[in-house]
Amino acid sequence: MKVTRDATQLPLAGRPDAVVSIGVFDGVHLGHQAILAANLRAARERGALPTVVTFTSHPKALLLGRAPRTLTTLDHRLEYFRRAGVGHTLALEFDERLRAVPAEDFTREVLIEGLGAVRFVLGFDSKFGRDRAGGPELLRSLGHGVDVIPEVLVGRRAVSSTAIREAVELGDLEGAARMLGRPVSIYGEVVRGEGVGRTLGFPTANLELHHELHPPIGVYAAQAHRVDSVEGGEVRASHAAAVNIGFRPSVEGVRPERPIVEAHLLDLDEDLYGEHLELVFVARLRGEQRFEGLDALRAQIALDVEAVRTLLPT
Repeated sequence: MKVTRDATQLPLAGRPDAVVSIGVFDGVHLGHQAILAANLRAARERGALPTVVTFTSHPKALLLGRAPRTLTTLDHRLEYFRRAGVGHTLALEFDERLRAVPAEDFTREVLIEGLGAVRFVLGFDSKFGRDRAGGPELLRSLGHGVDVIPEVLVGRRAVSSTAIREAVELGDLEGAARMLGRPVSIYGEVVRGEGVGRTLGFPTANLELHHELHPPIGVYAAQAHRVDSVEGGEVRASHAAAVNIGFRPSVEGVRPERPIVEAHLLDLDEDLYGEHLELVFVARLRGEQRFEGLDALRAQIALDVEAVRTLLPT
């Protein structure tokens, strides 16, 4: 998948025709997946490039002065777009300059001249441009073909990023998974930690999530996918993992300001620093506990690892 992060880099070489969808797509949930699937169908029919326009940060950060913690960071969304078959993503910074662009100008300069849009596939609530004036009605008034995808219901409830955030924050991973159409996952870069896990005999990969929402503190069984590159890479390898999300109350030192996410990949002892991992949650094993001494903590981690092996045979 080609990723463009600056509209001034458009058009692409040879500028192929494009079928374009626009949105934040936070979570890439069942509603978003319906839009992407319709985009791919329309693109195949026209021999065009399935194309998504998204944003590097949530527009609410500028519009409201605050934004929700995302279900999927930009890199995570790009990975899901790639897996869905999207051929090109334009990821724009939503700043004051972009906010001020009239929808008609954005359509002409970016969507038509820049991307070569020959058709649009939008969600039922899709809006863009200054004062959110752009949408299916405007595009049709300008003579462009638009397919509008209706909202998707799960258990008679509309699927939305807000509803999924609520479920994840409450620890309702099954409910969130039903709306996502897949298990809850997090995605981040492996950063250096303090090496406590290695001293205990269970080396861990510490993840920097870049503001991505995670399940409540506790210990989880998960599948850890090692991802090469969002712009065309594949899942290089997968491992069963024991994942701890929390404040490590049994380890001496200053309590961290926010929960630490660390994953022990079973039967793997490699330096993963700088790699990207996607952790797909399978089950919650227990809550976070304080142990009297590292020996007791080590014994519990061994039990957690065996529980993971039972759930996810390696």
